[in-house]
Amino acid sequence: MFSETFLPLIAAVEHALGDSTCTVLAIDGMAASGKTTLAAALSKKYGAPVIHMDDFFLRPEQRTPQRYAQPGGNIDRERFLSEVCPHLRDGKGFSYFQFDCHRMCLAEQIVIPAHSLLLVEGTYSLYPAFLPFYSLKVMLTIPKKLQKERILKRDGEEGYQMFAEKWIPLEDRYFLEFNVISSADFVFNG
Repeated sequence: MFSETFLPLIAAVEHALGDSTCTVLAIDGMAASGKTTLAAALSKKYGAPVIHMDDFFLRPEQRTPQRYAQPGGNIDRERFLSEVCPHLRDGKGFSYFQFDCHRMCLAEQIVIPAHSLLLVEGTYSLYPAFLPFYSLKVMLTIPKKLQKERILKRDGEEGYQMFAEKWIPLEDRYFLEFNVISSADFVFNG
């Protein structure tokens, strides 16, 4: 199920599960680096719920030039800090509202059941204010050429242009400004 590359991560998860009531693993990384795929594989192996950072995109009223100018400003940090972070390590279930990108509003209530392992997946998940809530932190990187190929395959030419012109520069600034790779316990290159 997992390549040899990820065996040290699996060993760390197994060790952490034996040491705490609730282990929280965050997976950050570049666009198309495999964050969602890795989270899905871990979720399948452990039955762990996944919290997607995409559920915390900015609401329309938050999408200001000032907000986008902030490194990591592309995510609703305040809502993640208030609705998710306080519950991560207590081993109890909780819920939050998912942002619906098509309707541009908070929509479905996502219920996260109590579990010994919680997964947080997505770019901006290793934002500095979130780090104290995590047990293990992973950063995924990918060569730019392979990143482009994957985005084109997944989102088409129009989708790639949006990533190239807007989303990738925002995430690159976040990675650089906060030296995100240095906060990760594990770094894997796609």
